[in-house]
Amino acid sequence: MTSVTTPQSRGTHLTRAQELLVDEAKRARNRTGSERAVLVAVKFTSQRRRLTATASQARKAAVLQTVNDSVGFPDDTEKIGVGVAPLDSLELDFESAIAEFQELTRSAGAEIAATLIQRRARPDPATLVGQGKLEEITGVVASVNADIVLFDHDLTPSQMRNLEEKLGIRVIDRTQLILDIFARHARTREGQLQVELAQLEYQLPRLAGRGKAMSQLGGGIGTRGPGETQLETDRRKIGLRIHHVKQQLESVRRVRRQQRQRREAVPVPVVALVGYTNAGKSTLFNALTEAGVLESSRMFATLDPKLKQLQLPSRRKILLSDTVGFIRNLPHALVTSFRATLEEVERAELLIHVRDSSSPMLEEQKIEVEKVLAELGASSKPVIEVMNKIDLISPEEREAISRGTKISVSALTRDGIDKLLKKIDEQLTSDPIVEICFRIPQSEGGALAALEAGAVLSGKRFEGNLLYVRAKGPSSRLNRFRRFRVTQKAAAIEASGS
Repeated sequence: MTSVTTPQSRGTHLTRAQELLVDEAKRARNRTGSERAVLVAVKFTSQRRRLTATASQARKAAVLQTVNDSVGFPDDTEKIGVGVAPLDSLELDFESAIAEFQELTRSAGAEIAATLIQRRARPDPATLVGQGKLEEITGVVASVNADIVLFDHDLTPSQMRNLEEKLGIRVIDRTQLILDIFARHARTREGQLQVELAQLEYQLPRLAGRGKAMSQLGGGIGTRGPGETQLETDRRKIGLRIHHVKQQLESVRRVRRQQRQRREAVPVPVVALVGYTNAGKSTLFNALTEAGVLESSRMFATLDPKLKQLQLPSRRKILLSDTVGFIRNLPHALVTSFRATLEEVERAELLIHVRDSSSPMLEEQKIEVEKVLAELGASSKPVIEVMNKIDLISPEEREAISRGTKISVSALTRDGIDKLLKKIDEQLTSDPIVEICFRIPQSEGGALAALEAGAVLSGKRFEGNLLYVRAKGPSSRLNRFRRFRVTQKAAAIEASGS
């Protein structure tokens, strides 16, 4: 990365060195095919959350502040990627949020040219960041020859319009960035419809405010009349498209309901994987089912729901569902639009909350996931907390996790998978595990094979042409062989008499 020099606005004369820098940036962009993005993150101090910091972190913050004061950087500004070090090490959640925002940008296929950070008491109603910071962003955009400016904050329609007029390039807020990533990763027709619905609902309130260019009517004699402005036309078209997409999604839900009714005819419980994006849900899904779904460190790599049958140690079969990941400030439009996908979460008997044990925002991520689950009406369901990626943490941290009720696993190395499967077996209640004694004639070889395939057998004993066996498995499976059932007392009496 190259340090930013004197701020220059677009259209002003650039020095020869700056022109060479711009030309090199253009050539690099042509080689990679990605857009150069300037990231802007804003921290509103009036909404500051209290964080507990260790003494070493406090000392580190003091040292960094001393260095900052010596070089004379203003307290409300921080540049990452353009030659300036971070300021406030106590705000670990804010720094992690910036890293998450940068990863979102990479997932959208952009190249990060610079990251600007501002701390202010409250948002500016016109531009969010204020006039002084806007001038600085303008200079950085010109210096690094950026194509787009991304804000890690939602912008009002007027703020976005004011920013684009000043900067002269496209401005994207957090919601629009997430929607773009969803559009990139949607593969099935259902996923594409859900993304389109969310995008349309996001665009609808942002059509207003383009001035006279929106009108189809002139202002002279003979042109006055009721007519329809371009704004009204666009709104009507988007409204019709939203209605059409909702109808298609309702068809998807109808098909899902039919499939679910067929599944419910045979009692196979559904267990859903939920969690923060990039917590390792798809990797764990593959470790459990060997389904071979896409595993990626990019955010929101999984949008389309995956269902795979899984046999537990008790020989009980379940349907395991892999779902879309959640994220802080997940746009409400996405939760609404992806309700068809998230129906598996609503219908699941048991949720497996996959958490990234190596994340510095572990507790914040848990809170965000629980907020979305509450919005889906699934907060009362039984949950198994799985601390994933234990291969990335220290032995002391692993030991601390193992002392609690959480299950520690590494989906990558398959460490702890057997313990997780056993825990799932214990938590399911819809098809309880029972133990029954059977007396099966040896001529019933098919029944014996079917019983052995669906239950764990023990205590086999032959008496003439009869086999006495104890079977432990799901009640729905063992009840199919109730004609061979014998009470344990009767089996004990017969065994003593022999």
